[in-house]
Amino acid sequence: MSLLPLTFLLPLAGTLILTLSRGRLGAQSCAAVGVASVGLAALVTAWVGWRFLTDGGQGIGITLWTWVAIGDFQPTIGLSLDGLSLTMLGIVTGVGFLIHLFAVWYMQGDAGVRRFYAYMNLFVASMLLLVLADNLLLLYLGWEGVGLCSYLLIGYYYRTAANGWAAFKAFIVTRLGDVFLALGLFLLFRELGTLDIGEILARAPQVWQEGAWQARLAALLILGGALGKSAQLPLHTWLADAMAGPTPVSALIHAATMVTAGVYLIARMHGIFALAPEVLTLVALIGALTLLMAGFAALAQTDIKRVLAYSTMSQIGYMFLALGVGAYQAAIFHLMTHAFFKALLFLSAGAVIVSCHHEQDMRRLGGLWQKLPLPYAGFLVGGAALAALPLITAGFFSKDEILWEVLAAGQGGLLLAGLAGAVLTSLYTVRLIIGTFHGVAKSENARRADAGRGLLHGLPLVVLATLSTFLGAWIHPPLSGVLPAGPGADAHGAGHTLLALLAAAVSLGGVAVAIWLFHARRHWLAQQVADGWPARLWQLWHRAWGFDAAYDRLFVRPYRGLVRVLHSDLIDRLLLLAAWLSWALHRGLSGTQTGKLRLYASTMVAGVALVLLVLVLRG
Repeated sequence: MSLLPLTFLLPLAGTLILTLSRGRLGAQSCAAVGVASVGLAALVTAWVGWRFLTDGGQGIGITLWTWVAIGDFQPTIGLSLDGLSLTMLGIVTGVGFLIHLFAVWYMQGDAGVRRFYAYMNLFVASMLLLVLADNLLLLYLGWEGVGLCSYLLIGYYYRTAANGWAAFKAFIVTRLGDVFLALGLFLLFRELGTLDIGEILARAPQVWQEGAWQARLAALLILGGALGKSAQLPLHTWLADAMAGPTPVSALIHAATMVTAGVYLIARMHGIFALAPEVLTLVALIGALTLLMAGFAALAQTDIKRVLAYSTMSQIGYMFLALGVGAYQAAIFHLMTHAFFKALLFLSAGAVIVSCHHEQDMRRLGGLWQKLPLPYAGFLVGGAALAALPLITAGFFSKDEILWEVLAAGQGGLLLAGLAGAVLTSLYTVRLIIGTFHGVAKSENARRADAGRGLLHGLPLVVLATLSTFLGAWIHPPLSGVLPAGPGADAHGAGHTLLALLAAAVSLGGVAVAIWLFHARRHWLAQQVADGWPARLWQLWHRAWGFDAAYDRLFVRPYRGLVRVLHSDLIDRLLLLAAWLSWALHRGLSGTQTGKLRLYASTMVAGVALVLLVLVLRG
């Protein structure tokens, strides 16, 4: 297991090579370094995973060195490998490598390719450090590294002001969640005396009773951090605007790295949430609300990347729903399958965007299914997995497992929310495919679409499409013994079969209704939403329920007003007066420095005489 540190050191080395090259490497060399570093990390992960499984799947820890030593506080640069971290390693390096490979085709001709791959490699390295860390302080370092890289990559096209604001928004909103997580770390260390994850999970049940306020507060603070990274209500507003970055960045954020970090954190800290069942219920409720809110929002978007962004938000909501009912293994299983089909959808969207000369509005696309057969196939397979079409897609098996665990937990209301979300998913997925590929071309860019060619373009799409089918569901994460079994783990039977049939019927019914609405009745539907309350409702969904406008009025404008008030604050003026007096004294004294020796001598004599006079008068 001595090769384990290479999984994050290799991408980090790629970042250092690209950063220190200072323009001496050409575009192809930069791409080779960026792709090779992640590819080698994927190979090391495969080797480490094979050794881990053949050795019986026992957890392994590696301490590289002691990071800080202050009394009893001695966090280490230590790595921990178990079934959960191995699963995340495979997702990050495997899917990340395919995204990097596709990016070579997507980013060809871009002048900033060295900067792009340096940021992407650092993004992967930070996420790997996050999932491998054996203590919360090191995890937090990776957590912040992921946030930094998201800011750099979302604002990659920084010459456009809107992109810079999108990056700034993501940075601020996720930092708010990070503050909660930092406070949670302080609380855990104060109460349990350690930040080592294994020791925290062992000590917490010994120190706290179930329902103790400390456990509730710690779970709430950890949840706050997870909500920011995973874009769940109410810290979700940054994710749709994150589409400002290049499409491979969107794929990496949504499929393999950032938004999965919150799900991983809650699963990793499951022992704390087990002591706070009310907070765990809150996790499920937030997941259910988010999947419904995001589903309606996705239904009214016209930008193909924003549709996929809200679908990610909704699918992460399913994972939170599973976490909230104690189905940790089902949540991670859906995280894995989601990584496959969401990466496929984003890369296929990137192929469409490049082929259509950077057009990504469905209202200006259409008629592409014959011109772009491979991206069309990617959308069909990825969309089928997203909509959880029964038996043939990976998404069906993972989503079905979540719904069964929710039913087994006795949460009928949450089950209905999950089924309603499945209907919405089918609706917006079919709308996306029909609007992008069917009908007639609605713009010159769509009419002049050029299909991408080459191995770098096709291989990632083919591999991800294969993994998005039922073949991907054959990959079972080795989570037994790492995460507790869900409430329905030992109760599979007729009830599970009936629910699977119901979920399949809901999914297929949603697809049928969507085809009828957005293909056969599209003109009628357009008339219905053109005026009156349907138009207002459609606009509300298009604006994602108005959260941005509400936050602007509740937080941004009052903050700006406070800044204007404090700009003329009296205390601030007094502090500036002290600075002005210092400046004035400096100007006055500097005027005496003339360089004339006679003046200096006469001044000294006058000063001595004045001192003597004072002494005589006082004596």
